[in-house]
Amino acid sequence: MKLISFTRLGAAGVGALVPGGIVDLTGKLRPDVTSLKALIAADLIEAAARYTEGRPADFTLTDAVLLPVIPDAGKILCVGLNYETHRAETKRPDAKHPTMFARYPDSQIAHGQPMIMPTISDKLDYEGELAVIIGRGGRSIPEETALSHVAGYACYNDGTIRDWQRHTHQFGPGKTFPGTGGFGPCMVTADEVGDYTKLPIQTRLNGEVMQDATLSDLIFPIERLISYISTYTPLSAGDVIVTGTPGGVGDRRDPPLYMKPGDVVEVEIGMLGTLTNPIMAESTS
Repeated sequence: MKLISFTRLGAAGVGALVPGGIVDLTGKLRPDVTSLKALIAADLIEAAARYTEGRPADFTLTDAVLLPVIPDAGKILCVGLNYETHRAETKRPDAKHPTMFARYPDSQIAHGQPMIMPTISDKLDYEGELAVIIGRGGRSIPEETALSHVAGYACYNDGTIRDWQRHTHQFGPGKTFPGTGGFGPCMVTADEVGDYTKLPIQTRLNGEVMQDATLSDLIFPIERLISYISTYTPLSAGDVIVTGTPGGVGDRRDPPLYMKPGDVVEVEIGMLGTLTNPIMAESTS
C-alpha cells in the first residue's frame, strides 16, 4: 500500500494512492487519525489496507497538494558515509559505527516542490537516499527484530550545502537549510516491499545518471541502524531514518557539479517510485 500526506481545501490529511487518485483516510478509521504519523502511531496500517481495498478514489492527485511523507516527524536521523563508494570518494577512514546527524522537519519538501538553492551559497548537492519510517517505537531494539519496527520506506534527497557542511567537522549546518530535504512521493508499506536489499537506487540530474547502486551495498544495514540509534535515543512511530547516499555526489566529481536553478533532480528507488524536484533560487523579496 502507498500512503501519502497531503493538503486539500486548506486542510492537511492522510490518504492512500489507488488507481485514479487518492482514497482519503483522514478521520475515517478513527476521528483523531488525521495524519500519516498518527495513523502509524495508532497501528492502523492494516485497517487502512482493508478500508482502501476495492474503494474508488475520493479525488484525483491534481485536487491535492502533496506534503513530505512525514511532515511532522519527531526525529529525522540521517546517516553519513554508509556506502563504500561514497566513503571512498570522500577519502574518509573506515568506521566501526554509523556517522549520525539530524535534519529538521521544516527543512523538508514534497515530491514536485522546488529544492531551494540559498542566496548564501551556490554549492547545493544531491544525495539520493532510502528513508525508513518507524512504525513501532522502542529502545535498544535488537537487530534480530529491528525490521518488525518498520512501517515503510520512501525516497529521500538529502540536499546538502557543501561549503556550510565543511565549516567544522560537524555536518549539521550544511544539512538542514530550508527547502533542501526532498521526501516522497509516498510511503510504501514494509509488507509490500519485502526484502529492501533488493531495491535499486538511482539519482538523475537533468536526466543523466549521477548515482547508481542497490540497497544491499549499505555498510550498516537498516537492522544495525535501528539497533544502534535506538540505543542512544528512543525511537517513536513516525520517526525517520535516512540511510545514506551512494558514491557519485556532485561535490566529489572533477570538476565538482552542483545543482543550479532550472535543474531537475530525481531519486528513483525501485517500487518506491521516483521523487522529483526542480531547483529554484531562494527568493530575496
